[in-house]
Amino acid sequence: MSIPHLPALRKGAPYESLEKVEVKDHRTGEVLATVSQVNAGILRRDLNRIGEARESLRKFTVDELIAICAKAADYFLNGELPLGDQGHTQTPQQYMETLSRTSGLPHVMVKRNMAKVADSLTNMRTVLNGLTRGLDTKVIDVGYGEQAGCPVSYYPTTNALGLVMPSNSPAVNSLWLPAIALKTPVIIKPGREEPWTPYRLIQSFIAAGAPALAFGFYPTDHEGSGEVMKLCGRALIFGDANTVAQYKDNPKFECHGPGFSKILIGEDEIERWPEFLDVIAGSISENGGRSCINASAVVVPKYAAEIADALAQKLGPLAPLASDDPNARLSGFANPKMAEFIDGAIEQGLKEPGAEDVTAKYRNGPRKAELNGGVYMRPTIVHCNSFQHPLSNREYMCPFASVVQVPQADMLAQIGPSLVVTAITKDPQFKEQLLDSPLIERLNIGPISTMRISWNQPHEGNMFEFLYKRRSIEVA
Repeated sequence: MSIPHLPALRKGAPYESLEKVEVKDHRTGEVLATVSQVNAGILRRDLNRIGEARESLRKFTVDELIAICAKAADYFLNGELPLGDQGHTQTPQQYMETLSRTSGLPHVMVKRNMAKVADSLTNMRTVLNGLTRGLDTKVIDVGYGEQAGCPVSYYPTTNALGLVMPSNSPAVNSLWLPAIALKTPVIIKPGREEPWTPYRLIQSFIAAGAPALAFGFYPTDHEGSGEVMKLCGRALIFGDANTVAQYKDNPKFECHGPGFSKILIGEDEIERWPEFLDVIAGSISENGGRSCINASAVVVPKYAAEIADALAQKLGPLAPLASDDPNARLSGFANPKMAEFIDGAIEQGLKEPGAEDVTAKYRNGPRKAELNGGVYMRPTIVHCNSFQHPLSNREYMCPFASVVQVPQADMLAQIGPSLVVTAITKDPQFKEQLLDSPLIERLNIGPISTMRISWNQPHEGNMFEFLYKRRSIEVA
């Protein structure tokens, strides 16, 4: 059978380019699809006429779009959908297997990510209620109305939401889904190794009744990505610290980079630390350690060496397993050079005095491992003597965390910006300090995994406030 070809989708219409790239199995190198590439000129031409796409969504009410989201969830999770422009289709099983083969995620993690994406669509009314703080959806339809007895009016900040997507985890696509319910077209530049999820989501929306005009799928190069960022009135950017640094102070962009998420244990609860090991280990290792909400540091007032050793005993023996093994906990790397870079960076950091790779004695073999042609990184727990050590506040795309001993009184002054902080404490004064801290994006108080998200609360940014702005209004 022929290899599928994924065209660009220019306002929903397939477009085959002369230039194509191949998406390959990360282990065998087998080509699984070709993907058309568009240049910056095509993006400029299409984005100059993006108003038509917005008009196609304005014909629906928000409530109608919420219903479409629920139908799209069923298609995404259960449907056989078009795959490209040459008559191929894709079942959920084929999607799972193909995504696993190109991304390195084992089947069990792909299924978990599929469920998260589908749940976000199914729960879109709850999501929007949280984002808008209970705003009547008719206010978005009409443009003005009343909330809590006050007149309110909102207008859109952009005609399209630009998305420069990563390849690390399919669940990250759930971040842009509210845009459709909020009547905002999307212009998606997919990750090179992960075109599957955004393409399948687009097909799910169209099958559910959403207008094809509302979706742009533009595989492109670095210059094209820059045009997406420049020409869309609002855009999400994903990447490492260096990538997002150039955009983070511009309100046009919502940046999703390293999370530097952490677990803090207060002085009042530290004697109970063995009870929290499962929560800590899960926060570090779930989803193969690939998420920005994975914990990358554990900060404690004492027992740092003991906690590091206990985590190392728990995570150190984990080894690569076959992609279809239900017990698989580690993900392969689509780009083996990334694993080499991470391994080298950790080794370089360990040369600095004051850090020990505690997992080394519990691993059966090297940190960088191979299985069936795939390259994996086994978990690494590093005990650091202070937050001044270069490995104390680092984040890698694998199960990695430092354990650092810091007096409770100094924790908030040392941890730095953190996407998620789980603070295990009942100390009222410490809780007050945590609630006052501007460094914490999402705060969990108690033994709650950093990986837990709530549909009625955004864990990073607020899509409604990003896509709509409030104005004052009086109506005679």
